[in-house]
Amino acid sequence: MLHFFSPATPNNQSRPDGLAALVRKRTCACVTPVLSCESKNGGAGRFCCPCLLLAGADFENGIGETIMTEFKSKQSKAISRRTFCRSAITAAVALHFTKPSAEASGMKNRVKFYKNLGHGHIGVKANQRQALEYAVKYGFDSITPNLGEFENKSTMEIREWVATMKERGVRYGASGLPVGFRRDEARFQRDLARLPRQASVLKQLGVKRMATWIPPGHRELTYLQNFEQHKKRLREVAKVFKDNGIQLGLEFVGPRTSRARSRFPFICTQLGMMELAEAIGTGNVGLLLDSWHWYTSHGTVEELIQLSNNDVIHVHVNDAPSGIPVDQQIDNRRRLPVTTGVIDLRGFINALVKIGYDGPVECEPFEQELRKMEDNAALQKTIESLNRLWDQITV
Repeated sequence: MLHFFSPATPNNQSRPDGLAALVRKRTCACVTPVLSCESKNGGAGRFCCPCLLLAGADFENGIGETIMTEFKSKQSKAISRRTFCRSAITAAVALHFTKPSAEASGMKNRVKFYKNLGHGHIGVKANQRQALEYAVKYGFDSITPNLGEFENKSTMEIREWVATMKERGVRYGASGLPVGFRRDEARFQRDLARLPRQASVLKQLGVKRMATWIPPGHRELTYLQNFEQHKKRLREVAKVFKDNGIQLGLEFVGPRTSRARSRFPFICTQLGMMELAEAIGTGNVGLLLDSWHWYTSHGTVEELIQLSNNDVIHVHVNDAPSGIPVDQQIDNRRRLPVTTGVIDLRGFINALVKIGYDGPVECEPFEQELRKMEDNAALQKTIESLNRLWDQITV
């Protein structure tokens, strides 16, 4: 027997008998498999077990309207009142805990970016095989490629390595740029000549993203002279990458303390770097976006959501030391993300979700305490900080 308690009727008031119900599997308004009760006199209701409880069903005390359940199948056995009650309560508890999880799951489905292990940024020394093992052990989705380990490998060896990574469920993040474009012309041309071969190796590895940083000033070149030099040199680099399906991300350096070291200031904001990317004009150049430089350059969430997924090639996430004014922050003194709360990382990460960013996200804290840790401890602390950052996602 299944009893419903009706608040409109006193507990001691009798109820009409003879309400037989046909029980079928249906769907409740909460989209849960249910028992559908249809009375002979036309009344009907579709409720899952948890919703019966929420609706006021009293399974144990015999209070309220009685619904007799009959199964058409002779092989079916009646469910006892106590068994049904126990099942319903269990389902109600499950619904209580799984519904928020389902909502969170739906929210996380909008997240296209992934956690990258940049082991060098946290003081962990590892070759590619060791980095792969660390990624699997601690839950990173990708690792930073080391071009030097593969330049002398055969095509077959590279294919075997790529297959190994795929089997382990780990991909590549962004690679560093192997071109000295900040140096003299002779050095730039020498590195540029080697780039097609290197880009070909990266393509075989499945690397599709490359990133580098742009100094926020120069001792000799004015802003316009510096802009033209960067535009010319990086255009040559970007052309090579475009032929190999690789995007190039450029990082602006935000701290005022960094800009103050040079006689002639240069690009130090998101907007300024996007102007350079557009001037390069190859269509495969965008941003290496770092939450630290975004914060120290006085960037805003409103500026971030003006970007598109194609504009953002790579992402670094960091927090800042507390108790220091933004314009006095020093570049190599950072914190892991979501540790001090100084940087609006909730706004930052949700903006990335909104623009549909689908690339790697990695920590670059320059934190000396982290670098002094034993490798496994540093890796654990880093993945925990990234997990906390993912918990900030609300859109």
